[in-house]
Amino acid sequence: MQGPTFDTADVAARVLVVDFFAAYCRPCQRTLPALEALHRNRPDVTVVGVSLDDAPEGAVRMIRRHHLTFPVIHDRGHVLAGRFRVTDLPTAFVVDGSGRIMWSAGPAQPEDALPRAVSALATPP
Repeated sequence: MQGPTFDTADVAARVLVVDFFAAYCRPCQRTLPALEALHRNRPDVTVVGVSLDDAPEGAVRMIRRHHLTFPVIHDRGHVLAGRFRVTDLPTAFVVDGSGRIMWSAGPAQPEDALPRAVSALATPP
């Protein structure tokens, strides 16, 4: 994985995308490449992935398979998923620069929904 921790204080005042996924999740195989593209195309937006796999190796497989360059953390015990009330995968959240969740969606959202939500909050560089 890419680092054992992620400190939201490091990205204060920036738009943040938090995406929950797992290696066993078929829809995640489709959405992770789009998330990586968003990360590469929008350097003004912070993207962090949260793996809900039982073991960290699942997260590592996904990072390698999809060539993910954004930080990915392993949610051991699904603590973060519980706090965010994640019940379906993938689930993404867009947080504004003040730390408020402004948008969230599960697997049924259209492919362009996340980029549109980000664009509504962040001005490209």
